[in-house]
Amino acid sequence: MSTKPFFPCAGARALHAPTRRDFIYGLGASLGSVAFSALLAEEAKQLSTNTQAHFPGAKAKNVIFLMMEGGPSHIDTFDPKPKLEKLHLQEFTRDGKQKSAMETGKRYYVQSPFKFIKAGQSGADMADNWTHLAKVADDLCFFRGCTVDSVNHPTAMYQMNCGNRFGGDPGLGAWVNYGLGSSNRNLPGFVVLPEVSYPQGGAANWSNGYLPANFQGTPLRAKGSPILDLTPPAGVTKDQQRKNLDLMAKLNAAHAGQHPGHDELSARMNNYELAFRMQMQVPETLDLSKEDAKTKELYGIGKDSTDSFGRKCLLARKLIEKGVRFVQLYKGSWDSHDYIERAHGNLVRGVDQPIAALITDLKQRGLLESTLIVWCGEFGRTPDNGVRGGIAYGRDHNANAMTMWLAGGGCNAGHTIGATDELGMAAVEGKAHVRDFHVTLLRLLGLDDNKLTYYHAGRFKQLSQFGGTAIKKLIA
Repeated sequence: MSTKPFFPCAGARALHAPTRRDFIYGLGASLGSVAFSALLAEEAKQLSTNTQAHFPGAKAKNVIFLMMEGGPSHIDTFDPKPKLEKLHLQEFTRDGKQKSAMETGKRYYVQSPFKFIKAGQSGADMADNWTHLAKVADDLCFFRGCTVDSVNHPTAMYQMNCGNRFGGDPGLGAWVNYGLGSSNRNLPGFVVLPEVSYPQGGAANWSNGYLPANFQGTPLRAKGSPILDLTPPAGVTKDQQRKNLDLMAKLNAAHAGQHPGHDELSARMNNYELAFRMQMQVPETLDLSKEDAKTKELYGIGKDSTDSFGRKCLLARKLIEKGVRFVQLYKGSWDSHDYIERAHGNLVRGVDQPIAALITDLKQRGLLESTLIVWCGEFGRTPDNGVRGGIAYGRDHNANAMTMWLAGGGCNAGHTIGATDELGMAAVEGKAHVRDFHVTLLRLLGLDDNKLTYYHAGRFKQLSQFGGTAIKKLIA
């Protein structure tokens, strides 16, 4: 079945220009026609976005998504639970009597090893090891009511990133670019900054799914050259590359004309053209050496604990400046079943300064208002843990309670929305499913989840799977 999109309403049609395949077949196989069609498609998308957005007053134009893979503990970061101090290392049994964990060898409650402070004029709750983020607390909107469906890492990652815990669906960045288009034809619209080891679930976390292949995320390598083969081989000039691409376009367009039901070839041709243009802009964009010393120091570049993530955050700012629509950064190893003080302590130390610097830098440049920043994991953690070879102060997976926060992009900064119970086991106020968070993210970008659809496998599909409700309190 063809995956050519259908439009259920005028609002959806206004956002989506004719497909690249339509342009290719309409213009024929003349030299350079593929590159020309790509330009026209992007220009049409930009024009429709500027005049026909679902919610024209939306402030967010770009997204920086900070994905803390492994499930950060809300109880040890932004959702303090004083009652756990009284229950520390005690187990609740069915008869209501408490026993020491050393007596039972089963499950026991674990207090947070971190002290909490009230940060900023908003009085936001933060563990006191977030020393840098505390300085920008009033720019943050905390949401404690989010719930998901799985405590399995890969399926929970898929649900947070793609809306479907079984994988195969488009990633958040793919949906956003499908709706808004790219504002820079020389760079991918959806860029991913993973670690050396990909997150659980792999590249499917930033897949195009059933959307056209050109909407997939472009991962940049964590070590070495961010993009392989970006520089032409020795002795190959730009003119030679251009002639080769034109010949390839002519041959591929003829082949595509014989197979009109497949968009993979047109996406590949577009990628060749994009790669050619990227050779001119990407090296300058990825080069951090020209940033001044003060900026590098702000992000913690050059310090062992913060250099890696600091570079990612600075690069995210540069990509947003260049018009990349959606940038996703990964920081793994938050799966702290054991020794949470040491594990979370090291992780917070590595991301605290870079994230605060990103917010500060965007704000100084007048970009925070139009850039939505999201910080979250795939689920939260439990207030209790099992004994593993003795007392190990960690936590297990929890799909019923987690904390995420937003900054910029028209979010309700300076507020904490929702609450969990006194132990942090479940959301009890402002409770909302992750699909509602996805609907809210799109709303902040001016997109309506019910109109941003794609016809596939016999029905119109959307990010939320079957609809959701925007969490209005998260929107200023």
